[in-house]
Amino acid sequence: MRNVFEAILECGHDEDFAPTETKEFNPTDAPAGSQAKLDVLAQRVLRGEPLWHTEDRSDYSGLTGAVRPRA
Repeated sequence: MRNVFEAILECGHDEDFAPTETKEFNPTDAPAGSQAKLDVLAQRVLRGEPLWHTEDRSDYSGLTGAVRPRA
């Protein structure tokens, strides 16, 4: 499946889906847009959990980015 529309065609959809919190539903410190955050969101979907946890990281404080030296 390459996108959500293909997933709906293949698997159908559930308009009455109600996510449930499992024991694995924990907050993540992964920053938004990172591969780590995307992996957490994918796992939440697979477990039928809500996408967003109220205690997920909400900012970028304390993070450092890769710095490329100038040539």
